[in-house]
Amino acid sequence: MFDGRTACLVVVGAQWGDEGKGKLVDVLAEQADLVVRYQGGANAGHTVVIGDTQFILRQIPSGILHPGVTCIVGNGVVLEPETFFGELDQLAQRGISTAGRIWVSDRAHLVLPYHKLLDAASEKSQKLGTTGRGIGPAYEDKYGRRGIRVTDLRRLECARSLLADRVQRANRLLEMMGSPERASFDQHVELLERLAPRILPLAADAGLLVHRAVREGKRVLLEGAQGSLLDVDHGTYPYVTSSNTTAGGAAVGAGIGPTLIQGVLGVVKAYTTRVGNGPLPTEAPSPHGDRLRELGGEFGAVTGRPRRCGWFDATVVRYAARVNGLTGLAVTKLDVLDGFEEIPVCTAYRLDGAACDEMPAEVETLGQVEPKYEVLRGWARPTGGARRLGDLPPEARTYLDRLEELSGVPVRYVSVGTRRDQIIEVKTG
Repeated sequence: MFDGRTACLVVVGAQWGDEGKGKLVDVLAEQADLVVRYQGGANAGHTVVIGDTQFILRQIPSGILHPGVTCIVGNGVVLEPETFFGELDQLAQRGISTAGRIWVSDRAHLVLPYHKLLDAASEKSQKLGTTGRGIGPAYEDKYGRRGIRVTDLRRLECARSLLADRVQRANRLLEMMGSPERASFDQHVELLERLAPRILPLAADAGLLVHRAVREGKRVLLEGAQGSLLDVDHGTYPYVTSSNTTAGGAAVGAGIGPTLIQGVLGVVKAYTTRVGNGPLPTEAPSPHGDRLRELGGEFGAVTGRPRRCGWFDATVVRYAARVNGLTGLAVTKLDVLDGFEEIPVCTAYRLDGAACDEMPAEVETLGQVEPKYEVLRGWARPTGGARRLGDLPPEARTYLDRLEELSGVPVRYVSVGTRRDQIIEVKTG
């Protein structure tokens, strides 16, 4: 979707996350100069397969696997430093040089050990299905104006003073929540002193870098984490993440104005999944749900948790199209549906016997809706070898046409496997 009219493109998940954004970013990054991760933390893993090698990136943008691409961790990200440097070290061990190609916003907030302790203690009572990586507490500190940012490491004495207050506060909260765990001030100081010399050379005004790149006519890719239905404002609250996963968060999280964004690519699976608690109207019972999970390898890249699986939900994707302003769709994992004789697609909901064509705001109401299904014919011929749209079985092309019609967004890419070469670009015009 990079062309003469689109030089700054957002890639966003249009379901509940795990849609395959990492693969799309990896493919599109071949045409990009700059890839920016604009929100989320180490709770989201983007999986990219190159040949027989699999890379799982939690903090570093997926574009890092292309030698000529510069990658930025934006101010909207909460950065877990040890995970970040662990990924850098693993990339180096696997022959991927990142020198001079990775920058971190000096305005990004840090996820520290006490955030993880608070996350674990909170999950015991709330049971929201968090990953326990400290993401929520880090965002709470950010918006409570008590966070510690990358730029604070430039003045370690000031950072120590901030830490003393934050650790003390965290321990009071842990005690109130009945947790036996306590955060150590000395361990936090040692952590920052050890990490500061590595992270500060990478710290920059990320928004300025992105702004200049766009103004210079370079191609910029803004990479989101999780999915639209996990957005803290527009998702299935409270079963959401702690940031704005939708395209509106891209401008804020990358540090640029919204008028610089020229396209939004929504990534969807050919079916639907979600991890953790919360409603999933099209969740498929056994044996179909189990079959989708096994064929699709539907287990979390970060946690290994099995994902809940169901049929494509057009109501969800129409909603995502609206709140993101989608200009194109990428449909992933079409090959997982190979061999299904019939494939249900949810076209709308019914609630208390009445039509319900839009996503309800109340999570309890969404849990009560009845999906209205349209059953499409499946296909027996495998799709993994297709490299052009015309290579797909007629039934698979009909399926894609129907998803496009129901969502109201043109399909621009179709993925039929995990490898880089198993993606079809749908030519237009």
